[in-house]
Amino acid sequence: MSELVKLSKKDFQSDQQVRWCPGCGDFAILSAVQAVLPTLGIPKEKFVVVSGIGCSSRFPYYMNTYGFHSIHGRAPALASGIKIANPELSVWIATGDGDSLSIGGNHLLHLIRRNMDVNLMLFNNRIYGLTKGQYSPTSEVGKRAKSTPYGSLDRPVNPISLVLGAGATFVARSIDVYAAHLRDTLTTAHGHAGTSFIEILQNCNIFNDGTWDDVREAANRAETTIELKHGEPLIFGKDRDKGIVFDQMTPRVVALGNGITEGEIARHDERGSLAYHVLLAEMTPPHFPLPLGVIRNVEAPVYDRQLRAQIESVTSQRGAGDLKKLLNSGQTWRVE
Repeated sequence: MSELVKLSKKDFQSDQQVRWCPGCGDFAILSAVQAVLPTLGIPKEKFVVVSGIGCSSRFPYYMNTYGFHSIHGRAPALASGIKIANPELSVWIATGDGDSLSIGGNHLLHLIRRNMDVNLMLFNNRIYGLTKGQYSPTSEVGKRAKSTPYGSLDRPVNPISLVLGAGATFVARSIDVYAAHLRDTLTTAHGHAGTSFIEILQNCNIFNDGTWDDVREAANRAETTIELKHGEPLIFGKDRDKGIVFDQMTPRVVALGNGITEGEIARHDERGSLAYHVLLAEMTPPHFPLPLGVIRNVEAPVYDRQLRAQIESVTSQRGAGDLKKLLNSGQTWRVE
């Protein structure tokens, strides 16, 4: 396919019947991705979608691209191999909070620290949906589910804080039904060199309906979220009359007016210090508005690019390798 061919959303819709439950937030995410990919100026055959196990992991079936439905928690490992083997591919990972933060936590950690040039979308619905309603690593304390009938005692994982601690270079958050915001976030993520991590708050209307209603519903969003824009003040509220200030690295909500001006409100810096980005990650309702948008966007060495450069350097110095010679080098044993 020529790179000059103009693609549309329809070009990325597969012929497979979408088998998510009616009303699932995954539909909105699928629609957003199918709308964004044709705008990126990349031939369709250079996209690949990789997933693990879970409701979100059916994603490759519904994308008319190359895809790989892997095993539980291993999507980052498969995606890493794909990107190393074919650096021209645009690699997208679809995973859930259960898939990537429990059995897949180790693989997620190393994907992030290596800074592979891939895009990871974590669908967070605070529950195990495919296995019918067990509590997940992001479920809140006290969550009553099939595996915790008297309430979960586990403190939930904060995905944003976790990946920041692993050295993430691009971290963002959006919401499944916040269509325009999600599309913009995905587009920005694609432009980042390195691992782009996007947490997408997603509703499971069967096993955890309404878990994000305080930030997901349009009527609540102005008061319970804050949209991050690089260089702009951290202001929120229906009347944009509240803001965030930092007192000795401690965030505080203040009301504009009565002597407090916009100039005193902190300004978002997506390229700022890790400490600042961690503070944003720890801001959650009801005490703070939930940050949406790009939290962190910094440059760092990209693993797959470094690896290719290393291979080229060694090859130029020592020549192409000989696998047969390697296998027959050193001591060998014959099993009779």
